[in-house]
Amino acid sequence: MADDVDARLEQLGLAMFDLAHDGDADKVLAYLDAGVPADLTNDNGSTLLMVASYYGHTELVHGLVDRGADVNRLNNCGQSPLAGALFKGENDIVRYLMDNHADPDLGTPSAREIAARFGEDL
Repeated sequence: MADDVDARLEQLGLAMFDLAHDGDADKVLAYLDAGVPADLTNDNGSTLLMVASYYGHTELVHGLVDRGADVNRLNNCGQSPLAGALFKGENDIVRYLMDNHADPDLGTPSAREIAARFGEDL
């Protein structure tokens, strides 16, 4: 029985990241409202916010932050949601994350270092 529950939880976790990748804000946020943690991580240490930021899903990013997702949580490679959004040119998400206290000096490379590589200021 416990193995069955564990397998279903693992499937739910994988599904959550697929939904975040696809930008399905309604489903992801409904699961969060039902109790899935806002800072759920995958095997790479990436959060739902990291995935949504990187793929430019603005509505989902807003919903995740509104539900307490940590804008400064790094994945296993030391990357931040802010750096991912900046790298992908998601300027609206970059501004939103910074307005919500994302640290541009956090991570490897930091968002500030990425901006400098692209000749931009943060």
